[in-house]
Amino acid sequence: MANQQNDKYFKLKNILAQVAGVLIIIPLTPFICRFVPPLFIGTVNLDLAIAFLLAIILVRVFLWLLQPLVVPAFVMVTAFLLYNQSQGKYGVAEVFVDYKTMAYTNWKVQDKKQASFLKIDGNLFEGEADRVSRAVKSKVNYRDSIVRNFSVQHALDNFKNYQIKYGALTRYFSLFKYINHNFNYVSDAQRDEYYASPMETIRNGLGGDCDDHSILMASCMMSIGAKCRLVIIQGHMYPELYVGTKKDFDVLQQAILQMFNDEKISNIYYHETKGDYWVNLDYTAPHPGGAYMNDKLFLIIDL
Repeated sequence: MANQQNDKYFKLKNILAQVAGVLIIIPLTPFICRFVPPLFIGTVNLDLAIAFLLAIILVRVFLWLLQPLVVPAFVMVTAFLLYNQSQGKYGVAEVFVDYKTMAYTNWKVQDKKQASFLKIDGNLFEGEADRVSRAVKSKVNYRDSIVRNFSVQHALDNFKNYQIKYGALTRYFSLFKYINHNFNYVSDAQRDEYYASPMETIRNGLGGDCDDHSILMASCMMSIGAKCRLVIIQGHMYPELYVGTKKDFDVLQQAILQMFNDEKISNIYYHETKGDYWVNLDYTAPHPGGAYMNDKLFLIIDL
C-alpha cells in the first residue's frame, strides 16, 4: 500500500515538473530572444524559433539534472515577472509583446515602398532650390555641445532592454520618441520662412514648424552617429534616417514593431534608391516609418 502511494506521489511530482517545465519555456523564449541577433531567411524572421529551441534545451537539461527544483523555479520565474511588471521592467506584458511582435513581423505588418522619385538629385535644381538648400544646411549643427548633450540624454530615456539585440537603433528610436512626443508646432510669420538652428529649438522648448523639426531631428540623430537627409515636398519638409540594405531594413522594421508596440502599426513606409533604404522620422506619426504626406518632391538636402 505504501509503495502504491509512493508511486502515485512520484508520478504526480513528475507530471507537475513536466508541466512547470513547459510553462517556464513560455516566458524564457522571448527573454532569450532579446539576446539572439536578428536572423531572416527571405522575409521570415527566425529569432523567436531559435530562442524557442534554446529554451527547450535549457529546460530539458534542467529537468534532467534538477527535476525537484523545476516547480520552485517556475514559481520564482512567475514571481520575478510579476515583480518586474510592477517596477516597469521586463514582465508579463513584455512577454506578450515579444510574441505579438514576432507574429506581426512575419505575417501582418507590411513594408510600403514609396514612389522612387527620390532618384532625383537635389543638385540638379537651380535658383531658389540652391538658396533653400544652403540656408537649411547652414542651420544643421550636430557638433554643438548643446545638441550633443540633449541627444545623449534622451537617447538613454527608453528601450534599454533592447540595446543588446538592436544596438544603435535603440538610441535613435529613444531620441526620436522624446522629440516626437514633446515637439509642438508653431508656424512662421506669414510670407517669411525662418529656419531655426537646433540649439534655438532646444532652448525654446521644442517649438517650431516642420523645417525647424526636421533640422532638429537630423542634427540630433547625426550627433549620436546616425546618417540623415532632409526632404522638401509640396507644403512640407521632413527628415529621413538612412537604414542601409534590405537586410538592415528588415531588422529595423522588427525593431520598430517591438519598441513602439503600443502604437497601431499596419505599415512601415520607406524610400529605396539603388539598394539604399531610408525611413521617415516626421512628427506626423508616433513611430519611425510613418506614412508620407505626399510624393510631390521639390528638393533633397543631403547632409
